[in-house]
Amino acid sequence: MPRSTTPSGPLFSDFKPASFRGAPGFFRLGQTSANVWWLLTPEDEPVLLRAVAGVNRHGRAGPPPVRRSAYALTVESLYDPAAPAAWEKSTAARLHAWGVDTLGPWTDSGLVDRGFYFTMPADFVHARIPTLYGPGLRVPDVFDPRWPEAAAAHAAAVASSWRGRRELVGWFTDDSLGWGQSFSAPVTLLQSCLSLEPAFAAYHAAWEFVLASHGGSLEALARRWGVHLLHREHIRQMTRDNRALAHPAFNEDARAFGHEFARRYFSETGRALRAADPGRLVLGCRFAEPPPPGVREACAWPDLDAVSWRLRAGENFTTQADTAGGTMPQWITGGGLGHSDFRRLPVRDGTGPTRLERLLRAGREGLVAACRDPRTVGIEWAHWADGGDDAPPFGAGLVHADDHEAVEHTELLAHLHARARRLHAGAERSQKPGFTSE
Repeated sequence: MPRSTTPSGPLFSDFKPASFRGAPGFFRLGQTSANVWWLLTPEDEPVLLRAVAGVNRHGRAGPPPVRRSAYALTVESLYDPAAPAAWEKSTAARLHAWGVDTLGPWTDSGLVDRGFYFTMPADFVHARIPTLYGPGLRVPDVFDPRWPEAAAAHAAAVASSWRGRRELVGWFTDDSLGWGQSFSAPVTLLQSCLSLEPAFAAYHAAWEFVLASHGGSLEALARRWGVHLLHREHIRQMTRDNRALAHPAFNEDARAFGHEFARRYFSETGRALRAADPGRLVLGCRFAEPPPPGVREACAWPDLDAVSWRLRAGENFTTQADTAGGTMPQWITGGGLGHSDFRRLPVRDGTGPTRLERLLRAGREGLVAACRDPRTVGIEWAHWADGGDDAPPFGAGLVHADDHEAVEHTELLAHLHARARRLHAGAERSQKPGFTSE
């Protein structure tokens, strides 16, 4: 397994004994007396891990697409398919040269035993239980009475090959679930569940939840929410039209329901993973967007050990971290810059910095801020290779579709990784209340 070559960092005696999460002999989390969170290796070395996701022969996060990517075709032409070790050796050497010590979800299995740590996705959304879909919604139906049993069976299946392996840092419960109230769909998780078909357990749970305090009266509920509501179908029609209920009383109910939904999700996924792979860290569900307040509040130890969320370049890091994870230790996913980020930036008149310059600066500032934050325990670059939607001057990968190094990213990443541990060692939370583990 990799070891740090930089001496910067706390001593083991600097950690608060009551703060440790995880089991000795595996990766653990701990907080120092200066209120800085660190991961500790199985040998109890404090580390800030530096990861890349989607390191595989098709080059992207997620399973292989039906149509082979340009990068996949390049790999086939440059490396003999009958000798897969050539690509594995070349890729591992590149990653080590850029200071990468951890490989994230969707990593090629051939890179195991090539000197990296690993994080793995459990993908509970694929457990044998109905999945709920709607505007900004994609979550398992945690009110289904089969959910605990389905979660346990799923965890046992996915964890079997990693059980007891010391190079595995921990498990992500899922990736990019939809919890409602997304950037593109303002409808809450509660409103979506109220709009489901009656075949889903979450539909009945949502209506029981909102009617319980109103004597089962739809009329009383409508008065409290300030809406015209003669039939349950009216809520479903509003959801189809992407019209969100927004009365303060409704928002209060939505927050409470979201908390209960997320509590059921995190408690069962955490319990299932710890039963299937004892002593392992549970690293959250890789939020793709800021979670609604009730969901965020349910992200708590001991159900999960850390929160994981996607960094958005150009936005204030502390605000993002507060919204996504609060005071919990945090694994930062989605690091990096892509063509979509470039397209979103407005062109400015005058002689100021160009979009290219502004985006490079935003990417650097976001990752540096992540390293300096006392809650951060790992940073992860989102993509190994450019995808089909990438174009000059920016792709999202560390290598282009022709397998050439994307120096606009790798130079930044190598420089940052070389000083990430020192940056984090200097992170001391001010006397802001609530940042201790006690």
